[in-house]
Amino acid sequence: MKKTIFALSALLLSSTAFAQSELVIENPYVRATPPNAVNSAIFMTIKNGGDKDRTLVSATTSAANKVELHTVIKTDGMMKMREVESMTIAKNADTVLKPGGLHIMLFELTGPLKEKEFIDVTLNFKNGDKEQFKAPVKKVMAGMKHKM
Repeated sequence: MKKTIFALSALLLSSTAFAQSELVIENPYVRATPPNAVNSAIFMTIKNGGDKDRTLVSATTSAANKVELHTVIKTDGMMKMREVESMTIAKNADTVLKPGGLHIMLFELTGPLKEKEFIDVTLNFKNGDKEQFKAPVKKVMAGMKHKM
């Protein structure tokens, strides 16, 4: 009996330990910075495969002293960046953080962000969950073509 209880307990703990998150972070990247730049931004797609909306309330990284969730809004014909308290990651949907839309701002960088490096990022959710990943540093203009 004790062996059965022990075996069931071990099975339950192991399945919990290896359970995968319902959230998947895809294509994260952080903008490379020119010398002396003090700000940058992080972009990605967050896929929520769960049956409940999730609420992103903050993010952290050792690459910046201050991190904020942001969006871009159009006011009086001008695009303006604004801090938001949270981002809803809708159930069974993708939330795209991209230039000109939702994104994570990095202020007071602790050093330059150089292409081909990586930074550690933690996303903090309202329910207490955390998602950690490494974001590669990329030049935003690399590969873009200018149209006249």
